[in-house]
Amino acid sequence: MREQLNKIYENASTDLAKASSIADIEEIRGKYLSRKGEFNEIKKNLKNLSDEDKRTVGALANEITQKLEAALKAKHDEFYTKELNEKLKKERIDITLPGKYTQMGKKHLLTSTTDEIVSIFQGLGFSVVPQEHSPEVETEYYNFDALNVPKDHPARDVQDTFYTELAQNVVLRSQTSGAQIHVMEGKNPPIRVIAPGRVYRNENVNARKNNFFHQIEGLYVDKDVTFGDLKGVLNEFIRVYFGASRPTRFRNSFFPFTEPSAEVDVQCIMCEGKGCRTCSGTGWLEVLGCGMVDPNVLRGVGIDPDVYSGFAFGMGVERLAMLKYAVDDIRLFFNNDERFLKQF
Repeated sequence: MREQLNKIYENASTDLAKASSIADIEEIRGKYLSRKGEFNEIKKNLKNLSDEDKRTVGALANEITQKLEAALKAKHDEFYTKELNEKLKKERIDITLPGKYTQMGKKHLLTSTTDEIVSIFQGLGFSVVPQEHSPEVETEYYNFDALNVPKDHPARDVQDTFYTELAQNVVLRSQTSGAQIHVMEGKNPPIRVIAPGRVYRNENVNARKNNFFHQIEGLYVDKDVTFGDLKGVLNEFIRVYFGASRPTRFRNSFFPFTEPSAEVDVQCIMCEGKGCRTCSGTGWLEVLGCGMVDPNVLRGVGIDPDVYSGFAFGMGVERLAMLKYAVDDIRLFFNNDERFLKQF
């Protein structure tokens, strides 16, 4: 049995000398030192020897096993170091080479404009309406009826409003003004909120109009709210958004849910008020509509117009972005042209 052990060690040493990789080392380890390996088979037969031979042969077997394990480890470390160095040499990075440019995404201009407008009004004490109070799919009640829009108003026609097939009288909202009804139904004055969101109108798409766009609705209801308060808030917004040098003007207008109503113009950014094609030679550009909340609207949501008054306003995000950044075609916001988007 001693001769067998020495012979096995000699064969293992010969195989180890021929090994050329870590895989070869593992194969040798399995052949000689695993549970089914040759050394283990010898150890299984020790029980058939005398006590004295067991001690002698067992000691020899352990000694040879330890020698072979040490030799395998040394050879394994040698191959591991060699293979690692070859891999590092092959995958070496030249840190003097310029890095690869990875383009970073940025906010869309309409998103950043909305965020800027919201931030300005938050600074004036307005809070943002929760999404559940400003749905894009509305009933005619919230989109028209509760806003004092007559049944025969042209805005209700299918030529202007998108009607859905979800249920009778369900529309894609044509204005964010419905949010003020949701808010006033669930909250008592004082109320000071803004509601940004998308709206949809059955328009022919051109440089000035799109069939969906973004609006921001504002509402302030409290005791003793006046048109002077409305002018003060909107003038401060325009001053911050466009800059202190941008003149404004209020013009009489009509909206079913406000009385009196007005449209607000700013001096044309293209011609500085001198008159050009963009402003049709007037020197002014409309930016928003506004007015005092009609008493009928307040009564409809259970607010006494003899105690409370309020104002509302609505502005188009695209229009404000076009004016501030001199964009002459609304379709540029939606075409995903990187040449346009990268400018902002």
